[in-house]
Amino acid sequence: MLSKFDDYPIHQTSEPIAHTASSDRCVYDRYWYNGHARDGEYYFGIGMCRYANLGILDCSFSLVVGDTQYAFHGSRRAPEEPSCLQVGPFDLQILEPMGRHRLLIGPNQTGIECDLTFTPRTACIEEGHQSLRNARHIVMQATRLDQFGYWHGVVRYDGKELKVEQGNTFGLKDRSWGIRPVGEPYPGGAPLDEFQAVHFVWAPLHWDDQCTLASLFEDASGFQWHTDQAILPTYSSLADVPGTTDPNGQVWQGIVNHSIVNHPGTRQAKTASITMQDRSGESLEITLEPLLLHRMKGLGYQHPVWGHGKWHGELVIDAESWKVGDVDPLALENIHIQQVVRARCGDQVGCGVLEQMHIGPHEPLGFKDWFDGAN
Repeated sequence: MLSKFDDYPIHQTSEPIAHTASSDRCVYDRYWYNGHARDGEYYFGIGMCRYANLGILDCSFSLVVGDTQYAFHGSRRAPEEPSCLQVGPFDLQILEPMGRHRLLIGPNQTGIECDLTFTPRTACIEEGHQSLRNARHIVMQATRLDQFGYWHGVVRYDGKELKVEQGNTFGLKDRSWGIRPVGEPYPGGAPLDEFQAVHFVWAPLHWDDQCTLASLFEDASGFQWHTDQAILPTYSSLADVPGTTDPNGQVWQGIVNHSIVNHPGTRQAKTASITMQDRSGESLEITLEPLLLHRMKGLGYQHPVWGHGKWHGELVIDAESWKVGDVDPLALENIHIQQVVRARCGDQVGCGVLEQMHIGPHEPLGFKDWFDGAN
């Protein structure tokens, strides 16, 4: 099955590009973005993913403003052409690779529309290859890249209009691909002896003249089995960004220390600090003040209906909304969150997000069961 990409010298196997190298049903290729006002007035997230071996293309747009979160969901049979990134009124446009991206959601029955453009202020960082398996099969095997930038445009929702102004709305492009749990669970077979606790913390932050990234995966004991740390210079215009990667960027190797105090009865940060550390001895201590909460189920994560890679039909779109404070914070679908934060490091003040997903026990944070809250 040929596609437009077959006219480029990018083949990694003897098959056409549209044929995956792995037959694993959980193969995925995802676009993900966030955007937020510097002061936490609003947050939006965008997701689109192609599941080549499931034959599905799905998407989402989620907005938190005031005390309400709104979510647009869409899904279709994946088109044969991989470069087609449209699901009904949802149209993701790659204006320049590793450059500007644009999202259009045209008029539709959900009442959620937008015209948003992402413009990078940094080059890209390639996170370390992420790999996790259980006793029987691969759970995760993925590559991820991150690129910091600004947004501008407009969002329409619930009869209202939100103007998104460049210079006030910061954000991130997150591209990942490989294998991770998507679609329906594997059927049949003998039950596995136990599930694995997964604890993920991710903090991409914008400062005046640089951007920082710190992230980690930990198990139930607090052992860090994967970390990423990077510092990237920022540029005033896209033309100044020195290509895909920046020779002046820094990738640190080492433990990411963190101190998170969660609101009682939740797994949601009340206060947090992160210390980035390099093997060279350099370190940065960053404190984070949460300003606004976004639940990642608005982008399909752990969503009971609109979970990633689920078949809904040839073309289906839907929308929902809820009051931020009216949901059960310990239900599986609500545990995965991002919070807009004000960041401080010495005399510097920045902004960004703190993402947390704590599923299962975690000795350092005091979680003793799968879904208990902080004391």
